[in-house]
Amino acid sequence: MTADSPTILATSGGLRPGTRTRFEFNKLVHHAVELSGVSGRAPRISHVGTASGDQRWFNHELSEAGRVAKFDLSHLNLFTMPNVGNIEEYLLGQDVVWVNGGSVVNLLAVWRAHGLDGIFRRVWEAGVVLAGVSAGSICWFKGGTTDSFGPELRAVDNGLALLPYDNGVHYDTEAARRPTVHRLVADGTLGETHCTDDGVGLVYRGTDLADVVTEVPGKAAYRVRLERPGTPEAGVLEERLEPTAL
Repeated sequence: MTADSPTILATSGGLRPGTRTRFEFNKLVHHAVELSGVSGRAPRISHVGTASGDQRWFNHELSEAGRVAKFDLSHLNLFTMPNVGNIEEYLLGQDVVWVNGGSVVNLLAVWRAHGLDGIFRRVWEAGVVLAGVSAGSICWFKGGTTDSFGPELRAVDNGLALLPYDNGVHYDTEAARRPTVHRLVADGTLGETHCTDDGVGLVYRGTDLADVVTEVPGKAAYRVRLERPGTPEAGVLEERLEPTAL
């Protein structure tokens, strides 16, 4: 089963502490499954952990979370070599791809080395829901802010650009995120930037922002853009987007 149009769920959430396992999938991941339209069988979820170097211990913990959620969960590992023979065929067989956080800069470099920039576009166009958290959110956009280079946030500008915007994550929990986004939008490094508080997700149908959802009450998303560009009155405008509770 595939979504009825190309769909992306870009988030700053998705996991919570488990009751009998280290992690459980939170409401945002379950929403990605709902967006895929799958029914009558276990949802097929591919976890992609490239941004953290495909840590096997983390894969194991997510496999346990998948068991609790009754998902048919598998992992696409690229270190030290791909663990599947045909990456595109494997991804096309999934309902949802969930990309975890870590270094978005390293993730993008490794993905391009394996041709995943083109593969993900075709998988997205085929209706597999692309989703993820933090680095796994920024990757679908033109770029955003990242600590991949060190503790001081910098811009990354070579995302897959499936979505024609930039992305800000952890907007309410990391103090430097909001001012860095505002500064980079003001100087033109970033264009219109869609940002999420922790626990919030942005749903895109095609390239249109179709919905904002949250698994945590009181959180929000934000659209940050330059108002009246090219004029003396130009300034950064931040619009709060109230989410629907999951």
